[in-house]
Amino acid sequence: MITTRLSAPGRGPRPQRPHAVGTDVPHTPLRPMWCCRADGQPWPCGEARLLLRVEYDGNLPGLSIYLVGLMYEAIRDLYQLNPADGPTPAALFDRFLAWAAPRRHP
Repeated sequence: MITTRLSAPGRGPRPQRPHAVGTDVPHTPLRPMWCCRADGQPWPCGEARLLLRVEYDGNLPGLSIYLVGLMYEAIRDLYQLNPADGPTPAALFDRFLAWAAPRRHP
């Protein structure tokens, strides 16, 4: 006898987020200094940029919106730490957003 009732599918495996291989420390910002927890470089470090590109593959507007929010928080934190000698707005733009812009072909 063939039945039309099927059991409900399970939830399946959890999605695998991109992560650095060989390290337990994630490439996330250590606030309020905004340096990378894994390698101490200014965040987003090179590895974090690669991981974010993979995570937001095909959604560059979403990546840009995410990074703008983080840049705003970094500006607030960094200027509270050192208001007299904080990074310039241009430097923060380059650090957080310029690398994520889509490449235009000539």
